[in-house]
Amino acid sequence: MGGRAARPLDKRQQEHVKGQVDDLLRSFLPGYRRQLAASVLQQISRELGPQESAGCQLLRSKKLPRVREHRGPLTLLRGHPPQWQPVFCVLRGDGRLEWFGHKEDYENGGRSLGSTALTGYSVLTSQHGYLHLLDNLCADASGDRAQEESDPLWEVAVSFPLFLQHPFRQHLCLSAATREAQRAWRLALQGGIRLRGTVLQRSQAPAARAFLDAVRLYRQRQGHFGDDDVNLGSDAEVLTAVLMRELLPALRAETLPGLRGTSRAKAWAWTELLDAVHATVLAGVSAGLRAFQPEKDELLEKLERTIRPDVDQILRLRERVAGRLRAEVQDSLEPRLRRDVDPQLPRITRILLSTVEAPLEGVRTLLDQGMDRLSRHLRGNPSGPRLRKEVYSFGEMPWDPELMRTCYREAERARGRLGQLAAPFGFLGTRSVVFGAQDLVQQLMADAVTTFLQLADQCLTSALDCGQAAQQLEKVRGRVLKKFESDGGSARKRFVRGWLASIFLPFLQSQLQPRAKVALPELEHEVLAVGSQALTPEGLYEDVIRGVLLQRIDGELKKTLGANHVPRTLAGCSEAPRDQEGADV
Repeated sequence: MGGRAARPLDKRQQEHVKGQVDDLLRSFLPGYRRQLAASVLQQISRELGPQESAGCQLLRSKKLPRVREHRGPLTLLRGHPPQWQPVFCVLRGDGRLEWFGHKEDYENGGRSLGSTALTGYSVLTSQHGYLHLLDNLCADASGDRAQEESDPLWEVAVSFPLFLQHPFRQHLCLSAATREAQRAWRLALQGGIRLRGTVLQRSQAPAARAFLDAVRLYRQRQGHFGDDDVNLGSDAEVLTAVLMRELLPALRAETLPGLRGTSRAKAWAWTELLDAVHATVLAGVSAGLRAFQPEKDELLEKLERTIRPDVDQILRLRERVAGRLRAEVQDSLEPRLRRDVDPQLPRITRILLSTVEAPLEGVRTLLDQGMDRLSRHLRGNPSGPRLRKEVYSFGEMPWDPELMRTCYREAERARGRLGQLAAPFGFLGTRSVVFGAQDLVQQLMADAVTTFLQLADQCLTSALDCGQAAQQLEKVRGRVLKKFESDGGSARKRFVRGWLASIFLPFLQSQLQPRAKVALPELEHEVLAVGSQALTPEGLYEDVIRGVLLQRIDGELKKTLGANHVPRTLAGCSEAPRDQEGADV
């Protein structure tokens, strides 16, 4: 890393990258407009359709997902040439990491030395693992490094490292003073990474769903049918990652041969160049999406006005066209389902269930323990301040990374086996699956805590003595646990059903692509006759394949989640290896 840093992009390079951004937006935005219409139709049809009989039992927490702010001294590799320098770091509640020269600079409201949104990063706490990553990042095609000179910067071991690695940005190399500080920072950073990564997946807004569908369809037109982790982040960050993947081969071919020094020096220079390109792309994409925002808002309002009055007619026409298409597709689809999907569907279903069931069991245990603590404090007739402190701690349980770490780790344990089984179908989004499971259990914990506190507030009065109050809390506790079991079961099924579709649907679409090239033009006339921009030939074709696939998935779920199905406990999941200390979720 002692080599010369990569230069910022020159004017020619900046203009070239900006041109690529403009081309991306020109190609992407028309599809985004179409998906906005489809998403509004989907939302309206869902509102008018049959609702689940049970519905949600727990009260919905009004607290937005957030990261508990974390701060403290660290050492950061920075400067030219890079050196380890002491800094004061602050992880904000929105998942942004900032670093200051001194603690006083932060406390006095001074400017930070730097900051970064944690979207897309991975945390490594193994120096050996990180150096191996660096050595391979810019390795020559021959892979021969026998004559390479040593790099003095890395000859000294880092005691408690925290390496933040990103595929398109400069790495952040940090070091804590103690193992305890390293552990606390690791948990906090992982929470920030997940919060930033799943912002679109958590949203129920039609625009968010439309954007993710538009990205998926755009990438399919580029030949990428398998889902992966490119959808982690905000809309601008996702589109930036899409374009960076397209630019990466040319950047490597043009830049890497000119880098000099050790493999680690070249890797450092390469990440600096990537960071400059990423910053340029992100700025251009952000500006383009901001410019599109007024049109998007106007379009959503117009779609709501035009689709809702005619929704019944649109849905009838869609079903008529889809019915004819279903008959044509069935003969090509069924053999692929029997040959490729059916043999793996039970195994992948069980792995996805284990990904979410063990964390749910862990949350139930934490919830039960927390409610038990409050009951014991009431029976002990504690002072008012002590009880208020306990109630506050109980309310903060969902956002406590140390408390929730076991649940989060349990979600990670099936990741390797899921990746092995899903990779043949082109699915490389196991990180998104893990993040989704962790978000799910955190939200359920937040809802359960909210429900308990509100029900307790309703039943506890000043007329009750401590024993009576504790008895009332026990009744509330039983009600909350029943509600948690109900909501947890429904959420578990939705989670597995959704991810099974994400794994198999793009694969089936890729297999049927030759048939689609013939079928879609034939549909164009009928779709245009419907007269609604919410329907497209591509959308109808995908809906038909999804409908047939979901019948298979629902049948497997019914069989797996039958009357004899017992949720796996934490101890019952020992068949999968635990995560390693140096690995990131």
